[in-house]
Amino acid sequence: MRNQNIRYYFNRLNIAERLIVINVAIFILSGLLKILFGISGGSIIGWFELPKDFFHFLTQPWSIVTYSFFHSGFGHIFWNMIMLYFAGRIVLNLFDNRRFLNVYFLGVILGGMLFLLSYNIFPALLGINTSLIGASAGVTAVLIFVCSYLPNQEVRVIFFNVKLWHIGVFVVLLDLIQISMGGNVGGRLAHLGGAALGYFYARQLINGNDIGSGFAKFLDAIANLFKRSERKAPLKTVYRKENRGTSSTDNYDKESRQRKIDAILDKISKSGYESLSKAEKDFLFKAGKE
Repeated sequence: MRNQNIRYYFNRLNIAERLIVINVAIFILSGLLKILFGISGGSIIGWFELPKDFFHFLTQPWSIVTYSFFHSGFGHIFWNMIMLYFAGRIVLNLFDNRRFLNVYFLGVILGGMLFLLSYNIFPALLGINTSLIGASAGVTAVLIFVCSYLPNQEVRVIFFNVKLWHIGVFVVLLDLIQISMGGNVGGRLAHLGGAALGYFYARQLINGNDIGSGFAKFLDAIANLFKRSERKAPLKTVYRKENRGTSSTDNYDKESRQRKIDAILDKISKSGYESLSKAEKDFLFKAGKE
């Protein structure tokens, strides 16, 4: 019963909040393993971190994604999850879970690739023994994506209202300054990779081109593999009614709803978020929570 309650509350979270829960759970679990069983964090993370050596990477290719679920300390995970929460809320008010995941994980992948490429090309970095962990590349991708898609939208930061593009420029400049000072070069390069993905994705989307559509199909293929294994299992599910085929009325409602979302997004791209009526904003907010 307790497991069912946990699953119920987890399913009620939006996709950004689920990612936060997963990251925090992994951070706590790795800490408990170190304290209670004497298993060093390095020995665990070593299987999932992104190594800087290309040939080492070939022995654990999954690390191009898994590195993003591990963090070096409380401050590292705290600020990443705070940024993911607030940026994720804005994105999910405008788009569905699939597009959010596209931006996030493509940012993670491109950030990891830029890190890997830099440490195998630039002479000043060749002799440094390091590796990459943290969700920063994906978080930065989501943040810069929304800053580029709604550049003139104002948000409250402490006591001031600032435009989203100001935040985006500040974040990128901060990383560039940190690199010039030699601080966490690998992590900052990954941030820039995520930022580049977020910016390019948003600008292409405004022009009607979703560069993440192929990646979305890849994620769907992976999800279908798990669904097939679940269908083979003999266990019953209390949500059996949800597995029934959809009627023509259901399909019409979904198509009508999607057309309304597309029309609102077109209005945002032309006139900005503030041009929406309260009813349109409420509709987007509810759609983002589903």
